Amino acid sequence: MKKTTKKLLALIGAMTLVVGSLTACGSTTDTAAATTATTDTATTDTATTDTTATDTTATDTTAADTTTTDLSGTITMAGSTSMEKLANAVAEAFMAKNPGVTVTAEFTGSSAGLESLTAGSVNIGNSSRSLKDEEKAAGLVENIVAIDGIAVVVDPANKVTNLTKDQLAQIYTGTIKNWSDVGGASEPIVVVGREAGSGTRDAFEELVGVKDTCVYSNELDSTGAVAAKVASTPGAIGYVSLDVVDDTVIALSLEGVAPTVENIKAGTYFLSRPFVMATMGEISAQDANVQALFAYLASDEGKALIESVGLITVD
Repeated sequence: MKKTTKKLLALIGAMTLVVGSLTACGSTTDTAAATTATTDTATTDTATTDTTATDTTATDTTAADTTTTDLSGTITMAGSTSMEKLANAVAEAFMAKNPGVTVTAEFTGSSAGLESLTAGSVNIGNSSRSLKDEEKAAGLVENIVAIDGIAVVVDPANKVTNLTKDQLAQIYTGTIKNWSDVGGASEPIVVVGREAGSGTRDAFEELVGVKDTCVYSNELDSTGAVAAKVASTPGAIGYVSLDVVDDTVIALSLEGVAPTVENIKAGTYFLSRPFVMATMGEISAQDANVQALFAYLASDEGKALIESVGLITVD
């Protein structure tokens, strides 16, 4: 009985050792697995954090690049009142793209603007006519940025809708004085035009062939003033930049051709002239701001802006 008991106790002890050993092995494996899982989680978290930080930085840099440039300083313009709408639109759009640059424009008439450019008081002289030989000889360069039509306008009650070039010339030189002579009502013609030195006046008189021979009832100092005078004066006739024509006046056809962008491009409407942004010397000799302004005008965006104010692009 004692021998049997001893064998049984020995067997139970051996089994206990085996079970204990197996339990210990299982604990070690679980611990290692937990450790590995923890390490993997940390690695994943770190990678995620780094990627997010990198993406945010890239986004900020892109945003900065689209809203700032290296340009700073000023651009000054002076000249044609007919170019006021274009000059203001260009200034606003260019400053929006280049916040460090201030663009200012004065509207003093073409000749006065070119004189300011010659004197060195502005960067750009705006002229609604071609440059004269003496202006070019002084070093001014003619940079044509757009083409403008000149509209001949009458008051809204006028029944005349078309004039020949010869009739227009006779009206402005005082040979024809009553609308009845050109198919209209019996009413005196009030001849309205621009002041001496105006680019619009120079272009109109040259194109119609009445240079320095016009007889004006009123000589006004801006395109807007001419349009307003004609609109409010029975029997009045005047000439204005095509882009200011609205329903307060009637724009006449000339030689049977209406004053439209399409007809000006086709060359069938004879009253058109260049819009010039003159510089002292070539564009390449100007400062970085002025060069950038001309580059903008030549871009697709700049051409779209030119068309948006009723003008014709040069190419």
